[in-house]
Amino acid sequence: MALLSKKDTSLILDPLADNNPITIQVLGICSALAITAELKASIVMALSVMFVLGMGNVVISLMRNIIPSKIRIIVQLVVVAALVIMVDQVLKAFAYELSKTLSVFVGLIITNCIIMGRFEAFALANGPWRSFLDGIGNSAGYGLILIIIGFFRELLGSGTLLGFKVLGDPIEKTGLYAIGYENNGFMLLSPMALIVVGLIIWVQRSRNKALIEEN
Repeated sequence: MALLSKKDTSLILDPLADNNPITIQVLGICSALAITAELKASIVMALSVMFVLGMGNVVISLMRNIIPSKIRIIVQLVVVAALVIMVDQVLKAFAYELSKTLSVFVGLIITNCIIMGRFEAFALANGPWRSFLDGIGNSAGYGLILIIIGFFRELLGSGTLLGFKVLGDPIEKTGLYAIGYENNGFMLLSPMALIVVGLIIWVQRSRNKALIEEN
């Protein structure tokens, strides 16, 4: 028997493209604008959300039959807050400089609409395994967009990837800088993240006519 059924597989694959949380559902935009000037920060934020959403969905699913409906939002906030605190403490212990770069945006995972939305729309109505897959799928779709944005913003804005110079040295004029290339500082500003998201949405919808018809 296959580990993942067709429906289970769709829980992971659909959010990567046709039902992406950022480009289709337009959720989690704030972090996409704020922390994607560096690829490393984008990757860490993506992994952090994946941990919080994957584990949070499982916890909410396990508790779904004992949570009073009147306080379910409070319970969900407590669960996600506890997981975010764990992530924040791990970052401060093992990646302190990066934790300062991410700053308050790690804490703002608590209010990420993607997480609360999946708790409400899926975890409260499904078992732990499917809820876990749903959490991984939606966080992977979110993280994919963050990484794409971070890749282009750091590459074109700083000429580096993960801090390594890949286009040459702008001071010593090596690599592409030797032929007159200059970094585009505008790529490091938040508005450019929104423009990159817009371009991704345009490419995605131009390749899928069904998305255009639905919207």
